Amino acid sequence: MPEGETLLDKNTIVVNNDDIKKSDLEPYIRQKPNKRIFGTRFYLGLFNLSNINKEKWPHTWLRNIGEEPAIFDESSTVRSKDQIKSYVSSKGYFDGTVSDTIETDNRMTEVTYKVDLSSPYTIRNLYFEIEDTNIRKFFYFDSVNCLIDRGKSYDDDVLLAEQKRFERFIKERGFYGFSAEHILFRVDSTIGNRRVDIHYVVRNASRFDNLNRVEYVPHSIYAVKDIYIYPDFVPKEALERGSEYLSTLDTISYNGIYFVTSEKNQEIKYDLILQAIYVKPGEIFNLTNTEQSQSHLMALKVFRLVNINYSEIPGATNQADKPVLLNCDIQLTLLTQQSYKVELEGTNSSGYFGGAVNLIYQHKNLFHGAELFSMKLKAAYEALNPDSGRLQSIQEYGVETSLRLPRFLLPLIKTDGFIKKFNPSTTFLAAYNYQAMPWYTRTIATATFGYNWKAGNYQEHIVNPLQLNLVKLPPLSLDSAFKEGLSATQLRGYEDVLIFGGGYSFIFNNQKIQKKRGYWFLRVNTETAGNMTSLLSKISGINKTDSGYYIMGLPFAQYVRADIDLRYTYTINGSRSIAYRGFVGVGMPYGNSTAMPFEKQYFGGGANGIRAWQARTLGPGSHIPVSLLRNQTSDIKIEANAEYRFKLFWILE
Repeated sequence: MPEGETLLDKNTIVVNNDDIKKSDLEPYIRQKPNKRIFGTRFYLGLFNLSNINKEKWPHTWLRNIGEEPAIFDESSTVRSKDQIKSYVSSKGYFDGTVSDTIETDNRMTEVTYKVDLSSPYTIRNLYFEIEDTNIRKFFYFDSVNCLIDRGKSYDDDVLLAEQKRFERFIKERGFYGFSAEHILFRVDSTIGNRRVDIHYVVRNASRFDNLNRVEYVPHSIYAVKDIYIYPDFVPKEALERGSEYLSTLDTISYNGIYFVTSEKNQEIKYDLILQAIYVKPGEIFNLTNTEQSQSHLMALKVFRLVNINYSEIPGATNQADKPVLLNCDIQLTLLTQQSYKVELEGTNSSGYFGGAVNLIYQHKNLFHGAELFSMKLKAAYEALNPDSGRLQSIQEYGVETSLRLPRFLLPLIKTDGFIKKFNPSTTFLAAYNYQAMPWYTRTIATATFGYNWKAGNYQEHIVNPLQLNLVKLPPLSLDSAFKEGLSATQLRGYEDVLIFGGGYSFIFNNQKIQKKRGYWFLRVNTETAGNMTSLLSKISGINKTDSGYYIMGLPFAQYVRADIDLRYTYTINGSRSIAYRGFVGVGMPYGNSTAMPFEKQYFGGGANGIRAWQARTLGPGSHIPVSLLRNQTSDIKIEANAEYRFKLFWILE
């Protein structure tokens, strides 16, 4: 640090009112001390490792990933006081005071902000002044939903929220030209007794008359006349060539909608686009219809950009008995239809190295209907501890294909209304996996057919009515020493088995980018298998053996399984958070099974559990060394954990 300067060590906030939280005031402090990790200034330490007189690597790199010293700046303290004062005033504490105390010792400075507040000003009366006669009737109908309450503390944020709420309410009713700028609040704080009166004003629209003078008139209702869809819009061409680019496009009328395109062959089916659009010709403008159209078009996952614009038709007049007409332009910019990706993975498990390569191909518009086709080829190898003195390893090879259709594939059932409301999809998946381990070798064939749909902004439903797993272990592939360590029940998990059933999952996730603090995640899974195959076995008269029914020479699994995964993440700031997680799951075999199939048993560890252990190596109560038993699995799992997450440096989170 320069001579005579001090390092900002700490900011402290003291508030004498419990209604104002310290965490609410912290964002208004302009200068922050250097970040700490477990009490140490880690990022400052990285910065100090560099030589500030050198520009070569690694000095510039260390300075980029580190954090330069937070040299105390008194002017920032003054600005911080002003901003804190402005914030508490916005919460109704108009006469609140903010003072600071600066203490310096050993070139370290601590700043204390003392916020002295009395009781907040409250709202005595709310007066409505609705200048616009067209909006007045809607306003009084909606006034019961007003967020401003008499007797409550004054709060700028409540006024802003009411402004946005009423703007949306009016735009939902066709007033396309209305905005929050037409709403203002006059606050009178001179009435005494720590109370205020609020005048809620809705102004008329302004426009120029024939003599180019500003006149104020009631807002107009707008209606959509024509819709023009650009299914292969190229923004770069439009910016560079302008009207010349637009003149090269052909216009086609399809089901009352105009498609403007340069392609003779449709890149995407028109019916699919119309299915995702809520805006209709001849209907009154509605903000929700516009937003839902944009959301559903983006959900097709074939468009990089979706822009919906409205333009007033030239020459339209403002007649009291007729809506003003708008044209709607929907510009759709396609994503790259096909993609190829190569993924390389490297692992180091307790000093034993491994690696994997994944080859992934995707086609986002396979049959010109936003069908997403994916294929993944995987090969993996990992060396293991050679207890016997000879090299041992895990090898895995597999292929997985999936096809997602942006609609419900239900024969003889019309789902147009459901598609409009919930934006569903249908998925087919097939996979084959070969695993060679020192303890056993097996192959797994999987096929799944299911549906997925949204319910509101935060909820999702996944229904898989058909799930098929075929697990086979070649004869004599089970290691004898490994086999001796298994109980009779555990051994049933390592036999050939046919799993045929279905499942349902419910997901709730209220995470939002603009959400400042915490969010919840909930996933509920239920699954059952074997009931249909058991019924068919009995009806068809298949002979039952001592170990149960067999189909195609394989025993089929029969079980029920349910689990709940609940998580809460609290964001401290942009780079630090605390995540809490709880998991409870139970599986119960019955009928044709005496044990849960190995693939359906629960386990601890891995990327989605307690990450300090590899998957299936964390046992109940204590850690059992890998050499004793490779797979720790069970029918019941109860797990809870908490994580403190922070950005380390550079690209390492």
